[in-house]
Amino acid sequence: MTLASLLSEDQIIPELTATDRWQALDEIVSHLVAEGHLDAGYRDDAITALRHREETMSTGIGFGIAIPHASCDAVKEVTACFARSKAGVDFESLDGKPVHCIVLFLVPKDQFQTHLRTLAAIAKFLNDPVVRGELASASDADAILKIFERKAA
Repeated sequence: MTLASLLSEDQIIPELTATDRWQALDEIVSHLVAEGHLDAGYRDDAITALRHREETMSTGIGFGIAIPHASCDAVKEVTACFARSKAGVDFESLDGKPVHCIVLFLVPKDQFQTHLRTLAAIAKFLNDPVVRGELASASDADAILKIFERKAA
């Protein structure tokens, strides 16, 4: 499984408007609903699950990266969204620095192994400083998606 296989151009937000993690979660989940990747009836359930996970410990892992994730009944398959913020989002990250790359994903309940594999794949992908630099300078959602696809090959 690659991150590129989880994303389409309409699952990429090239410039997030949120300034803190709670706004970011809301904006990203709302985007997934608007683009038809998440049923509007499950929007609040998804946000509740993500907030619960964030309240346990921030998913801002450092190096400008956050990977908010949760298991919930809102989805039947792994559903993801990539969001970029050039200004940075206060995610209460482990290193105290703003987040510029966010990969949010939801996994169906009781798919623990899928959840772990997805989290590991995202962390490995974003661990590369060259990739983070390319994502930061990409012009739009299409250019961002091409980075994911190229690095998956």
